[in-house]
Amino acid sequence: MNTVKISIITIVYNNVRDIAYTISSVLQQSYPNIEYIIVDGASTDGTLEVIRRYEDRITRVISEKDKGIYDAMNKGLALATGDYVLFLNSGDELYAPDTIQCIVEKGNGADIIYGETKLVDEQRNIVADRRHKAPEQFNWKSFRYGMNICHQAIYIKRELTTPYDLNYQLSADIDWVIRAAKKAKSTQNVHQYVAKYLVGGMSQKRHRQSLKERYAIFKKHYGIFANWFNHGVIALRLIKYRMKHGKTRE
Repeated sequence: MNTVKISIITIVYNNVRDIAYTISSVLQQSYPNIEYIIVDGASTDGTLEVIRRYEDRITRVISEKDKGIYDAMNKGLALATGDYVLFLNSGDELYAPDTIQCIVEKGNGADIIYGETKLVDEQRNIVADRRHKAPEQFNWKSFRYGMNICHQAIYIKRELTTPYDLNYQLSADIDWVIRAAKKAKSTQNVHQYVAKYLVGGMSQKRHRQSLKERYAIFKKHYGIFANWFNHGVIALRLIKYRMKHGKTRE
């Protein structure tokens, strides 16, 4: 099993507060065959100094200006050599020290392997599960009612991946996963928590733009009429959720 190489890519820009949590969660993994790549966008707040403390245990660090988060992610993807790739961006964490071991052992060599996510706040307290639970089975149509697998909790065979579409500034990860899923012949839910997601990211701060991009992506992949119906289902589910919980979660 240890012959399976996992490439973990972390994108960061001026996040000195959180970057060490992400790095530590990767370096603490019990699984030995991990390629760890950090792409820094020429940070000026001390982030790079924190990264340098761990550099002897990181496979590759690059620090240079980029054209945005997905341009940086494309740089990381181009450097990756693993069998699977995972994007674990600054502030997010692998759930436990045995997470990658779990992914490899319970993933059954599937093209796409995924699990559940916990939400954490800025004090690193676990605050909730995601509103969308990971589906028992997953294919390219599974996102039609919302992104039910967190980007930090999905491992995709590198051979299925293509660069992120830079036409999207906030939601290109949805398009990227759907395109990979269209090629996938098998998927596997490991039925465990595999990631901690820091709430309050850029897509939440620019929520309106994010929703517009998501709508365009779903329209492209699922068609205009199906997209209208699907968004009606999404709206009804959200209303039901708010009535039950009084607030929304990612």
